[in-house]
Amino acid sequence: MILQAASLLQAGKLVAIPTETVYGLGADALNTNAIQKIYAAKNRPMTNPLIIHLPNDEAMSDWAIDIPKHAWTLAKKYWPGPLTLILPKHPRVPLSATGNQNSVGLRVPNHPMALALLKVFGGGIAAPSANRYGRISPTTAAHVEEELGSQVDLILDGGPCQVGIESTIISMLGEEPIVLRQGSLSAVEIADTLGLPSISYRTSSATQVPGQSESHYAPSKSLYLVEQIRFLDAVQQLEKRGDKFSVLSFGVKPKAFLSQHLWISASNDPASYAHHLYAYLRLLDHSPGDFILVEAPPTDIAWAAVIDRLRRASCQASPLF
Repeated sequence: MILQAASLLQAGKLVAIPTETVYGLGADALNTNAIQKIYAAKNRPMTNPLIIHLPNDEAMSDWAIDIPKHAWTLAKKYWPGPLTLILPKHPRVPLSATGNQNSVGLRVPNHPMALALLKVFGGGIAAPSANRYGRISPTTAAHVEEELGSQVDLILDGGPCQVGIESTIISMLGEEPIVLRQGSLSAVEIADTLGLPSISYRTSSATQVPGQSESHYAPSKSLYLVEQIRFLDAVQQLEKRGDKFSVLSFGVKPKAFLSQHLWISASNDPASYAHHLYAYLRLLDHSPGDFILVEAPPTDIAWAAVIDRLRRASCQASPLF
């Protein structure tokens, strides 16, 4: 399958590849026609850049220029792993892969199948999440099939993704690193690695990166994020009103909960929660309820990436009460 996948990429086709974060929709990062197929398949805005996946950290200099010392430090420490670095792009990188920007997002995925493919392919693979733009990211091969079907020439099945949410994105374009998308690697951990007192997080920046859209990671049903202190009261009020809905909560289903629709009890561990998050959202989206009610996670730093995904997934929901 790896040889077949590499051959398809070399021919300008699309291959869905497993990574430790989510499944990616891969194409030859130097083939502008193949890159345009990614945007068409996902219905993704052409201004939204792609992340280019590399076989190892040494390949970074083939895709970026003026690479600062901090970038090499992070690459040596965290690659392969769920970290994307934003750097000045090499002249050979097509603007179609970077959202017409002079910067490029690079990472080395930590998945044996993805690394094997990158080694055989011998180049960079542009690979955003293998789903329709703005929708729930896929963490299994079945999710990719459900999302994109025949628009993908081959789906490599590498099992469920270990991390389950997208990589942390760090801009290395200025004097100091800046977090542009939160992931399983926290700003605190990155700062400690670099010997810095802290690293700032920006919800938006002049440099466009994946995952900055106000609405993102969203199910087709409206999703409501409710604070823990209000959650059970909200459930009771909605039940009395006669609403039919599904639930993602930290607690077990109360005996008084009359709805026959799905109630998922999630882990209190942030890494485990993140691992299952997108699979849970898909199950809830397919359940008979009219909308999804999610109990908000704690507000401490360990939950920052999960909270970011849930807030973006819920931003277009109309008021509940």
